[in-house]
Amino acid sequence: MIFTSSNMKLNFRDALAYLTFNKLDEIPYLKHAFSTRLGGVSVGEFNSMNMSFNRGDLDENVTENYRRLCSAIDVRFENLVASAQDHHTFVRRVTSKEKGIGIYKPRDLESVDALITNEKEVALVTYFADCTPLLFVDTENKAVGAAHAGWRGTVGKIGEETVRRMGEEFGTNPRNIIATIGPAINKCCYEVDEPVAEKFRELNLDSDKFIFPKSSGKYMIDLIETNRQILVSLGIPNENIVLSDVCTRCNHDLIWSHRATGGKRGGMCAVLQIS
Repeated sequence: MIFTSSNMKLNFRDALAYLTFNKLDEIPYLKHAFSTRLGGVSVGEFNSMNMSFNRGDLDENVTENYRRLCSAIDVRFENLVASAQDHHTFVRRVTSKEKGIGIYKPRDLESVDALITNEKEVALVTYFADCTPLLFVDTENKAVGAAHAGWRGTVGKIGEETVRRMGEEFGTNPRNIIATIGPAINKCCYEVDEPVAEKFRELNLDSDKFIFPKSSGKYMIDLIETNRQILVSLGIPNENIVLSDVCTRCNHDLIWSHRATGGKRGGMCAVLQIS
C-alpha cells in the first residue's frame, strides 16, 4: 500500500490506521479522524475496520471498531452521536443529551445527513464509502458541523444547508469557517449518466470544472470541486477550504469504496469533536 497526499496524514496506532487533515490538526481544541479499512475486528467482506452497523456485520464487531478508533484519537466512546443518512439534506443540532444515538443507543430520527453542535465532548459521526465528507469548523464561535454529500446531497446543497443552520443556531459567519472536503470518489473514477449530469448543470455553477463528457454519452463528475464551488458561493474564503486529494476508489485497499467492491463492503466514518 502506497499512500500519498499533500494535505492529509495517514496515522497509525498499532495496527489501526486513520486519516487526518493537516489543517484541522492545527486547531488545538479540535479532534477529528477518518477511519480506514485497517485495524478492526470485522471479518469477511467487512474486513477489518467496518464502521457501519446496517450492512450485515455483527454489532459487537462494529462497536469494538469504534472503541478502537476512539482510543486511537483520544475521544471517549460515550461521546459519539451518529447521523442517519439517506442522501437528503436534513441537518440536526445535537447536544450531550443525544450522546450514543446511532452507536450504542437506537436511532430516534431517520433521514439525518448532517450534524452540528457547539458543545464540547460531543463527537459527531458520519458515514461514507465514496460519498463526500464535509467538515466545518467555526473558529470564532467554536462550533462544528459534519455532513454527508453523495451526488444527491451535493446537488441538494447540503453543504449550504449545514452552513445556514450553523448561522441560525450559533451565529456562524461563513468567513470564519474552516471547511474540509474529505476522501471521496474523485473525477477519475466517478462516472454518471445524462440525467445525473443534468442535475449538476442545474446548480448554475462553473460546471465545465466538474462535468466532463465522455464519448460514450456518459460523464465524469468531480464531487469535490462541485462542493468547493458551493462553499465558496456561501462566502467561505477559498483559502479556508481544504480539498482531499485521496480518491476512495483508487485507494480501496485503504478506504472503503462502494464502486470498487460492487457494494460488498463495510463503511468508513468521520469523527469530529470540540474538546
